[in-house]
Amino acid sequence: MSNVPIDLRYTADHEYVKSTTDAAIVALGITDYAQGELGDIVFLDLPKPGAKFDAHAVFGTIEAVKAVSDLYCPLAGEVVEVNAALDGEPAVVNSDPYGAGWMIKLRVTNPGELSGLLDAAAYSALLGK
Repeated sequence: MSNVPIDLRYTADHEYVKSTTDAAIVALGITDYAQGELGDIVFLDLPKPGAKFDAHAVFGTIEAVKAVSDLYCPLAGEVVEVNAALDGEPAVVNSDPYGAGWMIKLRVTNPGELSGLLDAAAYSALLGK
């Protein structure tokens, strides 16, 4: 059964949004369900700091042993940090998707977009839990 932390927001594409100590910045990654479906993650292609994305735009790709998938930006904003640790150890996304496996930190353009994302109950319902 997939782990769905109650304090995060989710997308139907299986990305999550996690608050940080700075209210204008969020951390993004893929959910426990998504990493489980992908299997062993072997490579990530992530943007550089300063890159700007619209909501729902592709911000990178994730490659697993059995598939390559696009990563979608849940909110519009500018990348302020990329998780460099994933360059050498992309499998951290499998072992700790909500902790050390975060992918990018984004300065959100419109914080109101957060309310359009799924809460834990709605995401769990999407997964059929």
